[in-house]
Amino acid sequence: MSNFEGFIFDIDGTLTSTNELIFATFRHVTEKYLNKKVTDEEIIAMFGPTEDVILKDWMNDDFEDARKDYLEFYKAKHHLLADIYPGIKEILKYIKSKNIPLSIYTGKGRKSSLITLEKIGVIDLFDMIVTGDDIEGFKPSPEGINKFVESYNLNREKVLMIGDAPADVTAARNAGVKIASVLWDSYAKDKVLKMNSDYIFETVAELMKFLAANLEV
Repeated sequence: MSNFEGFIFDIDGTLTSTNELIFATFRHVTEKYLNKKVTDEEIIAMFGPTEDVILKDWMNDDFEDARKDYLEFYKAKHHLLADIYPGIKEILKYIKSKNIPLSIYTGKGRKSSLITLEKIGVIDLFDMIVTGDDIEGFKPSPEGINKFVESYNLNREKVLMIGDAPADVTAARNAGVKIASVLWDSYAKDKVLKMNSDYIFETVAELMKFLAANLEV
C-alpha cells in the first residue's frame, strides 16, 4: 500500500524559482509609487498575507493602480526571472499516475498563483488550488490544508505538505499532517532546519527517490 494518500505543494521556492521575481516586482511598485527602494529582507518580513494585503498597507490611495502594475510586471517578467525547478513536473506527473489527489496551498494571491502555475505548465495537474485569497487568515493558518483534507476525506497521517518556508512547517503541524521541507531555494533555510520537519530534502532528485519508495502499490 502507498504510504501517502494526498500531497500539498507550496509554490514559491518549492515548485518554481519565483523568489527573485517577487522581490523585483515589489521593488518595481515601491519605487514607482513610493519613490522608495526596499530590500529583500524588508519584503521577506512582510511575507504571510497576500500581495493585495501588503500593497494596501503600503500604497493607500494608490492601491488599485499599484496592484494592476504589480500583476502586469509579475506576468511580463515571469519568463525572465522564474522557472520551474528541473524534475518537478516529473514528480507531479508521477503522483498523478498513482491517482493520488494533489493540492496547492500558497500564501500568494489567486491571480499571481494562477499566472505562475500556467507559466510553468502545471496548473492542470492539481485537483485543488488554495491561495491566500481563499482563506480567512493567512499562512501559517492550517485552513488551506484542512480544505483539501476535508474535501477528499483524507487520513491526516497520510497527507504530506511540501514547502520551503517556516510557515509551511507550522501550517502542517497545526493541521496534523506530515511536513517535508525542501531546501533547494529556501529563503529561510537555517530557520527551517531548526523546526524538526518530518522530512528534509536538499534536491528535487532526493524528493523523487523518496516518493518512488513510498508510492509503490
